[in-house]
Amino acid sequence: QVQLVESGGGLVQAGGSLRLSCAASGGTFSTYAMGWFRQAPGKEREFVSAIGWRGRNIYYAESVKGRFTISRDNGKNTVYLQMNSLKPEDTAIYYCARGRQFNSGSHDDSNYAYWGQGTQVTVSA
Repeated sequence: QVQLVESGGGLVQAGGSLRLSCAASGGTFSTYAMGWFRQAPGKEREFVSAIGWRGRNIYYAESVKGRFTISRDNGKNTVYLQMNSLKPEDTAIYYCARGRQFNSGSHDDSNYAYWGQGTQVTVSA
């Protein structure tokens, strides 16, 4: 049974930083692409970042490029999202998701079968 548990969300002022973590259990974490998505109130869920199973392929949404960094630690079965220079428009629930096996990663949420419960990120102006 695959489980994904996010942590690290919270309230931060604009310009601040947060690091989200997503701990995975079940399955062989190191063989799967992983992704981060977010959903703001009244908006559809959107892609934030993805990392391939080997960690070589990394993708970012244009809105976070240069501010967010995705990484993974296969020894800890954990994927991270370092978020710097946060803006009020980054406020959302952030979800991690497990992608396809032996895949380089994707922005398309239909490629992700398992999702965490989400962690709230609130950025005040």
